[in-house]
Amino acid sequence: MSCSDLSLSEGEALAGTATTAKRWLLLEARGSWGRDAVADSGLPGPVLELLEAFDGRVQLIRRPDRRAGTTVVLAVTAEGGGEARRLELDALEELPAADLDAGQPVDGQLLLVCAHGRRDACCARLGVPLFDALGPHVGAGLLWQASHLGGHRFAPNLLALPSGLQFGRIPVDEAPAVAAALTAGRIPLEFYRGRTLYPAPVQAAEIVVRRALGLDGIGDLRLLSDTSGSVRFATSAGDVTVQVEERGGPAVPANCGGEPEPAPTWTASIA
Repeated sequence: MSCSDLSLSEGEALAGTATTAKRWLLLEARGSWGRDAVADSGLPGPVLELLEAFDGRVQLIRRPDRRAGTTVVLAVTAEGGGEARRLELDALEELPAADLDAGQPVDGQLLLVCAHGRRDACCARLGVPLFDALGPHVGAGLLWQASHLGGHRFAPNLLALPSGLQFGRIPVDEAPAVAAALTAGRIPLEFYRGRTLYPAPVQAAEIVVRRALGLDGIGDLRLLSDTSGSVRFATSAGDVTVQVEERGGPAVPANCGGEPEPAPTWTASIA
């Protein structure tokens, strides 16, 4: 049984499993990606040094229809939506000398689908069909295949930037609805893993509040405090406090091909 099938069969919850990062550097790198996309993909030395020194998370990206040029995106996630800037280079080797802050603002959400087969077979098997299904419903230049996004067992995985919304287990036939929701600034809550600017317990608390109050707009709530298992949000319906507790979850592989081990899970309830 694959890691994604095992996770689903064991009832592992999506809430609170999103990768944690506020700053993202996306670099178009065609060709084969190694297991560690940055370290094992034969990138030029100066490029590799810059990526390893970046104070955030680095993702390699690609599109099958691209044959020339190199797209670089610097994205910063914030509660109000954040910002992404795109820079077009003639070649990968130009990156170390490039001014990343000089990129043009991206209009819309960038959608990244994990298709990193050398890291996890589930991401290639399930991610590529989702990428293909999203294609007709996403604006030009906004949809990319990405290296490992975190949480291979929730494949197919999708990340929206700069909002920092991460999703998992999206059925191919739901691709049009997911794309439409994100384009409209709404969150498909049934596939929502959490927002990357929050730590895991806050991610779980956010999802409980959104589901309880029917809040699917990206800006529908704002974090007020996070203290010792008590998370407080401001919402259109007033302030809401959530109690969060970490518990042992089902035994699932932490890495592709690894032995199953208990995964942390979160119980969250509105106080």
